[in-house]
Parts: sequence; C-alpha cells; structure tokens
Amino acid sequence: MIPTIADRVQSRVDRFSYGRVVGEWGGRHLLHGLPPSPDAVLLNSNDYLGLAGDHRVAEAMCTALAAGGARFTSGAFVDDGHPQAIVERALADHMRAPAGILCQSGWDANVGLLQAIADPRTPVYVDSFAHMSMWHGAKVAGAPLHPFRHNFPGHLREEIRTYGPGIIAVDSIYSSNGSRAPLAQLCDVAEQTGSLLVVDESRSLGTDGPLGAGAVAALGLTERVPFRVASLSGALAGRAGFVAANGVDFVDYFRMESFPAVFSSTLLPHDLAGISAALTAVRTDDWRRERLVQVSERVRQGLGALGFDLEAAAAHIVSLQAGPDLRAMAIRDFLEARGIFGTVLCPPATARNRTLVRFCLHAALTDLEIDRILLACKEVRDAFGAIPPPPPPVRGTAPIPKQTPVQTGDSTR
Repeated sequence: MIPTIADRVQSRVDRFSYGRVVGEWGGRHLLHGLPPSPDAVLLNSNDYLGLAGDHRVAEAMCTALAAGGARFTSGAFVDDGHPQAIVERALADHMRAPAGILCQSGWDANVGLLQAIADPRTPVYVDSFAHMSMWHGAKVAGAPLHPFRHNFPGHLREEIRTYGPGIIAVDSIYSSNGSRAPLAQLCDVAEQTGSLLVVDESRSLGTDGPLGAGAVAALGLTERVPFRVASLSGALAGRAGFVAANGVDFVDYFRMESFPAVFSSTLLPHDLAGISAALTAVRTDDWRRERLVQVSERVRQGLGALGFDLEAAAAHIVSLQAGPDLRAMAIRDFLEARGIFGTVLCPPATARNRTLVRFCLHAALTDLEIDRILLACKEVRDAFGAIPPPPPPVRGTAPIPKQTPVQTGDSTR
C-alpha cells in the first residue's frame, strides 16, 4: 500500500516523538527542564540590558493600549506620517543609517532582506555559524548558497574566487557561542571582490558602540556595510525586526518587494511605543552597558580559569560545550538543581553531538549571582569534566572536523 501524504507527515512526527524523544533522550524532552525557583539565576533570556521589566517601557505600552486606534494594514501601506515610520527614523538615526524598515520579527527582517536583494544569479556566502534566518532567506530567494568557515575571511575569499561575487551574510556576535565577526576584514573582502556585506546586529544593537548603536558603528564601518539587520527581542526587549539600509530609496523598494513586508501587518501602537521607550532607555542608560561588560568579562575569565573552552567568546553570550544530547541534559539538570538556568542548544541549532548549554548574561546580574554561576560551573567541571568527549566518527569516514558548517541560531526571532 502506497503511503498517503498524511501518512508521510505522521511518519516524520513519529520519527521525532519515538526516535528522538523516546529513543535518543530516554523519554524526556531535551529542552524541558525544571521550573525555576524565585531565587533562580536566569540566563535563558535575550534581555541583555535588563529592560523587559523597566517601568518606562511598561508605562509607554499601557498608555498606547489604553489609547487604542490600531491600524491593521499591510506594511506596504506605511507612509511618512504613519507612527511606524517615526520609530523607523529614530532607529535608523540611532544606528547611524540613512534609512530603515521595521518588520514583524528579526526572522522576517533577515528573510525579507535576502529575498529582496538576492536571486538565482547571485551567490550568498553565509558564515557557518550565522543565524538560520539568513540561510532560509537565501533559499527563499533561490540563490546559490555557499557556507564558509566560521570567522575565516580567507576561506570566504576562496569561495568567492570559485563562485563569483555575491552577498556575504554574517552575525556581528554569534548566538551560539558569543564569538565576534572580524567585521573590518569582511568589509575588505566585500569591497575587494565586488560583493555586498549584510551584518546581523541582533546581539550587538543596544550593547555595543556609541549609545548602543551596534558593533558596526563601534568600529566606524557604517558606510562600508550596506545593510544591517537586528531582532529587537534582544537588548530592546521587543517583538520586531529592523533593517537598516544605506540608501533612502531602499525603503519603498523593500516594502513592495519583500514578501514579509507586503504580506504582514504593521506593528501595533503598543509595540511601537514599547520599542520607542526601550530605545530611549538604551540611549540614556550607559550604566547598563558598562555593567554588562563587567559581568561578561568576569564570567568569561572565571569559566576560562576553570578550563572550559568558550570558543573565542568575546561578548555577553558564553556556552559550555556539552557534547552529546544526554550529556547536555545531565549538565542542564545539574545546573538547574543549583538554581542556574541556561538554554540548551541542540540540532538543528548546532551540529550533531555538539550540543551546548548557553548562558545569556545580562546587566541585572549581581556579584553574588555571578559567584553562584561560577561555583555551579566548577561543580560541573568536577562532575562531568570541562571538555566533552570527541564525537564518535561515522563508520568509514574520518572524524568530523571542528569547522564543519552548521546552520545555527537561537529560536527567539
């Protein structure tokens, strides 16, 4: 009997439910841990500056909700007088960009941008650790997709030499391990090969640069990076995405050519009010960035001294390499029992047998909480070891190299 389409779909569901949850994870879902206690240290949020509960943001959103007057319409109908356009100009000014466009999410911003600027004749070169939304955007555009080794401009040059000029897509700070892209070198590669650079600033907008303008602005590269994208669910504690462009005329083009812009509604007034209030807080509360730097440096140094390989983490995201899923689950349980709640990143967010326990550090962490984090990680090292065992080689093949391209990214876009 030939299976129906419904049978084939159910087979895929069963493969996950029985093959992965029951078979690989022993009946427990890898991502479902303990509920946190009131005194738990939460490192599983993208709220890097601690603005999610800020009274200025909450009051602005409540006022907008009480006022009503929402306009449910496609983003294609936004004009210069629309409230969304006002917030777009404020965000563009903040990032030192001539123009910008708000989207429903960071995922929509990346997918919509690549769909609008790539095509089947334009290769897209994606850092192997770049967020999944960039990979998906290239696929939506029908563009030839070529991953290059993480933070390796030399390999990128080789790929461009082979396949021709195209679009280079990278993250300023990578969501899986907190490493930073060599942005100045990538600008050189783009300019010298006639390519175009797109930088995702989801984890650097608000935390880096003058008044939190981002990593590109911090390095003085705004004129050399034609497009920047950011999820506002990070330091701005919102639910939206933003595309910053170096051409004012790109805004109208994007609104008519990007599918997420055309076929999604505009943001609601309370969303816009929250983003605007958060942007004001980001620009005025320098102490939040200063504290985040202090927290991040202390945690990174402490984990390094304990022997953990942080894979060149240089920001507020650090990850413990856990190896196979079951080892990651055991480490996660161990940490949660001590009140430390991180995030497990497993396939498809990482390569197989390279699951991570990620800590998203934030400005609200106290010195006592940092001590608790480092003490719990010391106990992890003593119980499990700081370095996971090497992944088993596939029969008949050489061991998997460390730079195997993987499609990565967190799930909060």
